[in-house]
Amino acid sequence: MLVGETVEVESPNPRAAATGVAEQLDGRRLERVEAVGKNLVLSFEGGLVLRSHLRMSGRWTVRERGSMTRGGRPWLVLRGRGREAVLWGGPVLELNTRAVRGLGPDILGRPPDFDAMLSTLRRDRRREIGDALLDQRLVAGIGNLWKAEALWRARVSPWRRVGELTGEELRTVLGEAARLMRRSVDTGREARSIYRKAGRPCPRCRTPILSRGQGDANRTAYWCPSCQA
Repeated sequence: MLVGETVEVESPNPRAAATGVAEQLDGRRLERVEAVGKNLVLSFEGGLVLRSHLRMSGRWTVRERGSMTRGGRPWLVLRGRGREAVLWGGPVLELNTRAVRGLGPDILGRPPDFDAMLSTLRRDRRREIGDALLDQRLVAGIGNLWKAEALWRARVSPWRRVGELTGEELRTVLGEAARLMRRSVDTGREARSIYRKAGRPCPRCRTPILSRGQGDANRTAYWCPSCQA
């Protein structure tokens, strides 16, 4: 994706323009692109590193330079000699020199380094596991959907403290997240059992699914109060 080229950069979306990212990257050479979970990390000459997190709706596309844009204003456009990379709906744009070092082990690594993930998660044993899984400094790549689905499949409540969980329970949660996310990447399909299904019966035990905000960011947790211990 334009690696090795000097790129023109603009931010058509006003919210992205307000970050000032485009002005700092315009005219620099793109040296490396690395996918880390749902993060795309772009390294530019001069030591600048751009971290783009796609959340649930963001996406990067690569197209011919000058292609007509439909469907709103892109967050970021990187233009090379003949092609351009376009970011749609990516609300997280972080520009610094430490983006790669600040991320935890990649849940989509081949293979995932579960030992390293266990080590980072146990840095704060009092933290609720549902909140900890979303911290990209501990494990890179897990979003709210996969947090909910992995915990449900592992039968672990999002409200349990990390220190209360055994190593086997943590490995099961991480293994389910890695399996679900890898399958989604490979097939383009998302397996949803409880995510955004508050009030509906649990597919396992028929107890109504609950939901409420969790952590400082108040991200919505979904869980079955009966079969997730």
